[in-house]
Amino acid sequence: MVDEPEFYATPGVLTGLGRWDEALSGMPTDPAGIVAAVQGLVLHPHLGALYGVELPPERHWDTQIRPAAGMVARLLELDPRPLVEARAPIDRFPGNCRHISVLTVALLRRAGVPSRARCGFAGYFQAGRWVDHWVVERWDGDRWVTLDTQVDDLQRQAFGLEVDPADLPPGRFLPAGEAWQRCRAGREDGDTFGILDQWGQWFIPGNVARDLAALNKVEVLPWDGWGEGLAGVGPPAGGDTAVDEVAALTLSGDLPAIRSRYQSDPDLRVPPVVLAYATPDGPREAHVPELEPNAQV
Repeated sequence: MVDEPEFYATPGVLTGLGRWDEALSGMPTDPAGIVAAVQGLVLHPHLGALYGVELPPERHWDTQIRPAAGMVARLLELDPRPLVEARAPIDRFPGNCRHISVLTVALLRRAGVPSRARCGFAGYFQAGRWVDHWVVERWDGDRWVTLDTQVDDLQRQAFGLEVDPADLPPGRFLPAGEAWQRCRAGREDGDTFGILDQWGQWFIPGNVARDLAALNKVEVLPWDGWGEGLAGVGPPAGGDTAVDEVAALTLSGDLPAIRSRYQSDPDLRVPPVVLAYATPDGPREAHVPELEPNAQV
């Protein structure tokens, strides 16, 4: 039997930080302290104007970095001070919600706090729309607490978020599986799910696959695709019924089944080479060395 909190208390292939112990000296180990630290290290590239900065074009390539250790390495290239010291906005890692969530999870796991990244949709960025988004769930000993590390005080005011981003109530963020189920039941309009210029129920299955991978401690980029299934190009093999099945699995809390399905299905398991749809040069194949056959997933 796999113990769920125990499984999520240890790093995955993309969240190990062991080699950076010296640079992380003094880093808080409590959830609130870790959230504050991450907010002082990462800047969402689409929100620079809120902080009075504009990233130079070449810095946007940083968003293609997948492992938390790679983010740390890049932060130290930009500013060699210990990471417990907040950076000026222009010197922060230009990471989106997924980078922010993954770095938070890496630091929480480093502190022994069971945590996991979740891929889905947030209902608090655009009125009437569910925006593609990643958050963190941490185990407090009794329940999984949903927190949105990206939303600091400045963003909370800008987006008019009245609830506490450190403990989001149910229904404000929907894991991708729940988003799919709501649309299938007619409770939500599938055309309200997406991001930028991409909207529609067709968008949701890819996030279902990415959420399943994240539940297996493989937190890919939001634009990574692979295989012929949910995360591939075009309709998933098996159609809506296949999405129904995986969506339900991601919401089941049945970790052995989640692990077994991911490990046994080559169309759901993230391979060492993925197709990155959103890079400064357009879609391209990307190598993920952490997922080589000898890596422990």
